[in-house]
Amino acid sequence: MPISDWFQAREERTYIPVDSQRSAADLPDGVWVKCEGCKKTIYQRDFEANLDVCPGCGKHADIDAPTRVLLLADAGTFAETEADITSADPLRWTSGKPYATQLETAKAKTGLTEGIITGRAAIGGHPVVLGAMDFRFIGASMGSAVGEKITRAFELALAERRPLVLVTASGGARMQEGVLSLMQMAKTSAAAARLAEAGIPYVSILTNPTSGGVTASFAVLADVILAEPGALIMFTGPRVIEQTIRQSLPKGFQTAEFLVEHGFIDAVVDRRELRDRVSLLLDYLNPGGE
Repeated sequence: MPISDWFQAREERTYIPVDSQRSAADLPDGVWVKCEGCKKTIYQRDFEANLDVCPGCGKHADIDAPTRVLLLADAGTFAETEADITSADPLRWTSGKPYATQLETAKAKTGLTEGIITGRAAIGGHPVVLGAMDFRFIGASMGSAVGEKITRAFELALAERRPLVLVTASGGARMQEGVLSLMQMAKTSAAAARLAEAGIPYVSILTNPTSGGVTASFAVLADVILAEPGALIMFTGPRVIEQTIRQSLPKGFQTAEFLVEHGFIDAVVDRRELRDRVSLLLDYLNPGGE
């Protein structure tokens, strides 16, 4: 066999070793990844080609906001809006490290100015306003800047009569901003109500994890609520709930699968099918583009 054919054959193989006992420290960086679900090691190129979904067990790994945009938007159609909005430090908050330092670290780590990207795009040919939260940026917590960008996304959708598609992944309110963070729940909810009154479609995609004030506001006010398989969706942790209501809770009650079974969300959709599913929903909800 010519060496060129050998390399080609190697690239076409699916590398999922049977041995699941190898630790992450044994795996060379940039070549293999370890599935958090089945614990098997996977050839990184195969993993990325499968949109960061394990080809063995179907576990969906967390992905960042730019990747989300590429996954959903038609090629070359995304144009970012409100990119210059970023958080201030109104309370001069310090706990362990100053909030201002946390912001600068997050910006350097992610290359983003805040925990959400918003912009105009097309999905399946439908002009939309698209937003995606990035958990790497201080847990994509909703402070005043994130709340403002989300509100402006609703307002842009209303002004241009474009359907709105938002992908959430958040730890909830950004408590470094105190009550200013909590106010974003009412602010974004009011913006969602204005869009609904105008009859403009809004699709929410809940990903792992979506929690706290984001779950308690705009994320669940959509016309259609989708979620990725296995996503953790909640307001607060199970221990806090059990201590509050003094009752035991069923196992997995905060997973996407449990919530769709009990009518809290509309469907659990595999990441590899999301673009087509959202496009189909827009065909139904916005058939004439009006």
